[in-house]
Amino acid sequence: MKQSKCMSLVESVANVVVGYGVAVVTQMLVFPLFGLHASLNQNLMIALVFTGVSLVRSYFLRRVFEALRLRQAVSSTSMAACTTNPVR
Repeated sequence: MKQSKCMSLVESVANVVVGYGVAVVTQMLVFPLFGLHASLNQNLMIALVFTGVSLVRSYFLRRVFEALRLRQAVSSTSMAACTTNPVR
């Protein structure tokens, strides 16, 4: 079944919100193990930066894979045309 654009947006927003929360909690647990001590506000800001980077990375990779998918579809169509109409 195909996902609607609205549900894709809801899924993306939920993914970002959950990811942000996981990042903040992880930082608060892991940073002290490495001798790094950040306030709650600093942890929130650090997580925000990494969330932004993650969004850009995710968008870029999604566009690359979409371009690859389209290229493969065009290539498959071209190959199918060559095999169904052999030159004599």
